[in-house]
Amino acid sequence: MTKFRWLLILTLLFIFSTADAQYTIIRVHGAPPPRPRYQRQPVRRPALPPFKPSVSLNIGYGFPNLDQNHLAYFYNYYHGNLQQTGPITGSIDYRFSRYMSVGVMATYGKLNTNYYNYYGNNYNPDFYAHLESYAIMFNMLNYFPAGKAVSPYLRTAAGVNIWNEEYRDFSGNKLPANNYPTTFAYQVSLGAKFNLNPNVGLFLEAGYGKYIAQGGLSLTF
Repeated sequence: MTKFRWLLILTLLFIFSTADAQYTIIRVHGAPPPRPRYQRQPVRRPALPPFKPSVSLNIGYGFPNLDQNHLAYFYNYYHGNLQQTGPITGSIDYRFSRYMSVGVMATYGKLNTNYYNYYGNNYNPDFYAHLESYAIMFNMLNYFPAGKAVSPYLRTAAGVNIWNEEYRDFSGNKLPANNYPTTFAYQVSLGAKFNLNPNVGLFLEAGYGKYIAQGGLSLTF
């Protein structure tokens, strides 16, 4: 009885070990290969066309901003409505990279107004003022990425003002004025250039300095 029991145990151990070995062989050699893990492919941006440096000639007309603040002050007098022209602007810019250009910007504007006495007849002015402003500024434009049709940009410009001012009565006599308008000129603007074709475009801007808004024509060579 004891021999039969041991024989049964050895037989069962042999059967279990053989089945386990076959299962291991099947698992190693017969199983399908593991699936490859999904790898996210990097997003490839479309290649930009080669950049070509260019020179732009820009001519614009703006709505004036700060020039009226430089009129002379006369005790007991105030000035009336302003008649303003410009500023007319012109710039030459060299675009040396896709995102920046540098150049020179010039502006011209003028205004005329009458002065009235606080205690006099408000319908009859006592004298008038004529003020002309020339400005020459270093000009820099930073372009933002956009499409071919529109080029948004930030303009920063700084330079000098050149003033020509006269205060005269209506007999033509020149009046003394202790007036010292600032010689520092500047302009900061956000704008966009609308490209009609590779050589001609229109631009619009809004900002602060010599003008608060302007628009014009841009020619690219």
